[in-house]
Amino acid sequence: MDRRPRSFYVLATLFGLFLVFLYGPTLTIGILSFQGPGGGLTFPMRGASLHWFRQLFEQQQVGDIWGSFRRSLVLGLMVMVTTLVVSVMGGLAFRKRFRGSGLLFQLVIASLVIPSILISLGVGLMFSQAGLPVHWAGSGFGAQLTWTLPFGLLIMFAVFNRFNGAYEEAARDQGATPWQTLRHVVLPIIAPSLIGVGLFGFTLSYDEFARTLLTAGSYNTLPLEIFGMTTNVTTPVIFALGTLTTLFSLVVIGLFLVTAAVMNRRRARRASDAGRAV
Repeated sequence: MDRRPRSFYVLATLFGLFLVFLYGPTLTIGILSFQGPGGGLTFPMRGASLHWFRQLFEQQQVGDIWGSFRRSLVLGLMVMVTTLVVSVMGGLAFRKRFRGSGLLFQLVIASLVIPSILISLGVGLMFSQAGLPVHWAGSGFGAQLTWTLPFGLLIMFAVFNRFNGAYEEAARDQGATPWQTLRHVVLPIIAPSLIGVGLFGFTLSYDEFARTLLTAGSYNTLPLEIFGMTTNVTTPVIFALGTLTTLFSLVVIGLFLVTAAVMNRRRARRASDAGRAV
């Protein structure tokens, strides 16, 4: 006899609805992208084929899909590296309180609560007034950092708050310099968290729309290009593009997770070898 409380079934139903609303639109787009040449933007499907995926690799009359993809990829890598480096430096700096640290922390976090479109407008105006070109690699890069850096810093704060300083003391007792301690002790220990920060930085940049809208200049990133296509594309080719970009995001996430798992396994193996040696 099932003795589970009624609340269990209520929560299970709510969780099921949550999954439907979360993944239902993505699955719908994926299904519709496999329609035949006569397919439309709605059900019922008209045949099944890879026609619209092949269309993506042919000459497009509706936009610069692959150019915008390359720009988003390069921009995402730029944001990822910068977020990673600055977050680690900030995490190390905030391990000790210094004058103005509280105010600096609040200023960094404030960008998360300011509407993204206002950030985009402000950065675009700042570059224009300064006589600098509004470009995705300049103003767009800066605007996206206001989104990714706070997340990276928050992760690093949490990592260093529970970091055991005894490892650093042991390294210094063995004669290691501060740089050697950072390189050979601190960074290997926090490496999985660094992968998480890098993943955050890349994925947040790759699909960012609002903060890039007024700062990308004349060349669109992929989210802006897709948004432009929604106004003039009436075929499932846009669904095929959405499916490919979703698969690309999943592949990137998978690579990061595999890298983290491999690093954790290597660290555990080294710790085991060191234990045997002792």
